[in-house]
Amino acid sequence: MPLQNRVTPRSDLIVDPARGLLYGNRGCLHDDRRRIRRRYNGKRWIACRLEFRGWHRSPLMRPGKFTELFFLDEATAFAAGHRPCALCRYEDYVRFGEIWRERHPAQRGADAIDAQLHAERLTPSREQRVHDARLEELPDGAFVLMDSEPHLVLGDELLLWSPAGYTSGQPRFAGATTMITPSSLVHVLRSDWQGAVPLVHPSADR
Repeated sequence: MPLQNRVTPRSDLIVDPARGLLYGNRGCLHDDRRRIRRRYNGKRWIACRLEFRGWHRSPLMRPGKFTELFFLDEATAFAAGHRPCALCRYEDYVRFGEIWRERHPAQRGADAIDAQLHAERLTPSREQRVHDARLEELPDGAFVLMDSEPHLVLGDELLLWSPAGYTSGQPRFAGATTMITPSSLVHVLRSDWQGAVPLVHPSADR
């Protein structure tokens, strides 16, 4: 039976049988019956490799342990406000920190990064924070809202997100838009980010 552990670009946790290309967590979110009780537990939201050192992540959602989450791709994880893991993606984490300090020179270490991201991804009422942006200025991999639905910016298109992949597209235009990827992570995307995990799901290759 599918669990409520798929993450959308809106940072919501949904039930869907598709697994996605990334794994991660944001603390223990479930109870002893594997029911989701909170959206997050702490400021450390990370995105990981699906496989690392032969570790087996089963059964999922063990009592008192962190909640295993799955993302379609890293663009989805960035939109939801997750950053690369410092353990299973150490080289990505180091490069991420270098790019991060271009925008935030005084911030060093995971705690400072996570605190900044937490302020960018959530409002005081714990809803996903959105940002005003110009669509023509956004890099590939950023997410925007079109007709209240998350769309991936990729080349000349805006691709509609779904748990199983990108299902349709519309032409990219110049003008104001509502961006859901946190601003600091958009800066990372502008730096030609290419990590050890897929930035964009193969369904985007149309």
